[in-house]
Amino acid sequence: MALTGVLNLNKPPDETSFAMVSLARRLSGQKRVGHAGTLDPLATGVLLLLFGQATRISEYLLNLPKTYLVTVSLGVSTNTYDAHGSPTSEVDPSSVTEAAIRSALLEFVGEIEQVPPAHSAVKVAGQPAYKLARRGSELRLPPRRVSIYGIELRSYEPPDVMLEVQCGRGVYIRSLAHDLGQRIGCGGHVSALVRTRIGHFPLEDAVIVEELPNVLSDVGRGRIQTIPQALRHLPRLEVTPLEVERLRRGLALPAASSSEPDAIRLAVGQDEEAVAIVRIQADSAAWMPQKVFASG
Repeated sequence: MALTGVLNLNKPPDETSFAMVSLARRLSGQKRVGHAGTLDPLATGVLLLLFGQATRISEYLLNLPKTYLVTVSLGVSTNTYDAHGSPTSEVDPSSVTEAAIRSALLEFVGEIEQVPPAHSAVKVAGQPAYKLARRGSELRLPPRRVSIYGIELRSYEPPDVMLEVQCGRGVYIRSLAHDLGQRIGCGGHVSALVRTRIGHFPLEDAVIVEELPNVLSDVGRGRIQTIPQALRHLPRLEVTPLEVERLRRGLALPAASSSEPDAIRLAVGQDEEAVAIVRIQADSAAWMPQKVFASG
């Protein structure tokens, strides 16, 4: 039987997210494997691997809040905004005070405009920006609105600043580090990065790579979350067997007139089986299936 579910993996350093997907495909013996949010090769921590029908719920996991521990090394800016890049400027950071760092950090909390790094997967004319940057193209990507919910200064041991960052979808921690260095006036780059949480997926529950062969075997899959477990942040809509049949045929279900427009629910049948993700239609009181999951 094909594997379906979400696995919380602790990505090791110096590996790409795609390499982890490829490894999971080989170990699980199935092609339908994806992830919900990449990590840079330098970074470690929570990487959500999606198997089977769970590859269709990535958008509902990508929108979950994220927490990072990042070390920003002041004084050196790089072209990739991290330690894997080439230095572009060097400024003595010895005069930077903790007070100056705290003051600068205030400007990065809330809904802000952020320019992604040129070395990123953002598409430019249909190509990832990093491919163009590697060819020497001068890129200045347009800014994007992103949300940073909070930044805590965990330690300052010059030239290294350790921050805990809580943020929403689309935030580039490398850009945050670069922009902080520019704001302070000495430059800076990411020298270490750990994603410690995505929503209800904490790092302490993550599987390490060495455990993958057992976890993905027929007898060791208890640490793979089902779709209802992975989407426990979505409200439930319990449906009867007849309603299950309607949803799987793509038909809407009546909804209470008091239901909020655009409300989203995870429809579940007997034994907590994921049936569909449904949304209230704007022009009628009905639950319309957005994603329908096959039985079993």
